[in-house]
Amino acid sequence: MEKRVFLGYLYDFYGELLNDHQKEIYSEYILDDLSLNEIAEEHGVSRQSVFDLVKRCTKALEEYEEKLSLVERFLKVKKEIGEISELSDAGTKHAIETGDTDSQDIFTKIKEMSENVTEEL
Repeated sequence: MEKRVFLGYLYDFYGELLNDHQKEIYSEYILDDLSLNEIAEEHGVSRQSVFDLVKRCTKALEEYEEKLSLVERFLKVKKEIGEISELSDAGTKHAIETGDTDSQDIFTKIKEMSENVTEEL
């Protein structure tokens, strides 16, 4: 997974543990994709101070993940739900080919449920 995407997940899960100033700067860097220079100019600080803050925040968020593993578990569940969805597609296809309408209904319901769970994540 791309580093920036992973950092976005870290921010989504643990960002509320940062103070307001850290959240603002970090979200501008990670979520809004502003450069260090752009953030520095906007806040009237040096590029180095923004770099240091982003580095400290990243380290803190990575430490939270190391202890709690919420992102890792989230990604695992999301992957498994995707696999369930793929299996239900295959089951539906097989049920259609064999004319098994009861199984087709079951697989369709499983697909709907996996989509609902994915949306809730």
